[in-house]
Amino acid sequence: MRRILFTLLLALLVAVAALFVGYRQMIAWLNAPAASVTAPVVYEIPRGSSVGGVARDLAVRGVLEHPKVFALWARYTGRATGIKAGEYEIRPGMSPQAMLEMFRSGQVLLHSITFVEGSTFYDIRRQLAETSTLRQDVAQSSPQQIMAKLGDTTTDPEGQFFPDTYLFPKGTTDLALLSLSHQRLRSALEASWASRDPTLPFANPYELLIMASIVEKETALERERPLVAGVFIERLRRGMRLQTDPTVIYGIRNTYDGNLHRADLERDTPYNTYTRAGLPPTPICLPGAASLKAAAQPQMSGALFFVATGRGDGSHYFSKTLAEHNEAVQRYLQVLREQK
Repeated sequence: MRRILFTLLLALLVAVAALFVGYRQMIAWLNAPAASVTAPVVYEIPRGSSVGGVARDLAVRGVLEHPKVFALWARYTGRATGIKAGEYEIRPGMSPQAMLEMFRSGQVLLHSITFVEGSTFYDIRRQLAETSTLRQDVAQSSPQQIMAKLGDTTTDPEGQFFPDTYLFPKGTTDLALLSLSHQRLRSALEASWASRDPTLPFANPYELLIMASIVEKETALERERPLVAGVFIERLRRGMRLQTDPTVIYGIRNTYDGNLHRADLERDTPYNTYTRAGLPPTPICLPGAASLKAAAQPQMSGALFFVATGRGDGSHYFSKTLAEHNEAVQRYLQVLREQK
């Protein structure tokens, strides 16, 4: 009898030792980097997936070596029902335990899209349509329908979106991104309007936005933007036409061939600031924060004209008189001749 009891006790001790060793090995495997993951793996968990199904699928993809252990641990610790659907990035060095925590936290992979300063509403619509990770809800909607869905039925969509890089999970709608960008623009415009020089000849924030869009297209140098805004403000105050090429180009964008011709400058459109006084009817692009600030707080140097220097850095000559401007134009043309 004692021998039987001893044998049973020994067997029990062996079993306990085996369980202990197995547990230690399981914990070690769960917390060790997955050896098979040598490059980032994008993995999508469909809605309604079970932890067992996810584990088996990861094993088939070569990510997990022991899917049953993974699922067992998730169930044992009460984490099996907490995984969230979405697209995840499994990175080298990530352990099975870290994968499980990521799936439970919903830290999904974020994609990005960048609306560039100076781009147009049509440019960003094309970007959205070409982004496969977005769900297309308004791709077939008219500009007016889109603005109505954004709760804004009073303004043209041009210039109504803030240029920036936006992060989003797969499956986000194009309308959701447009809504976020539109709200960013409204907030930035409100801040610029609140901080504006009160003597500016703008009747409302929309006119400031139009001016900012012109400044955005006229110079890429942030230090010059207040000066450019100052030129156009001075012209408005004196009743002079703005005579800015970017507005003309916007007005003929469907036929613009990359070169602005004299006939283009003479062709009257609502955006031709050579033939029409005042601001164009809408913005001509998406202005960034620096251009909004420049339009709200221009540098009034007394200059009425500016022309490129031709130095290759995007800089301009600013002139107070037509004679000075003509001399600056001749210098620019000389630089072009020398470059050729």
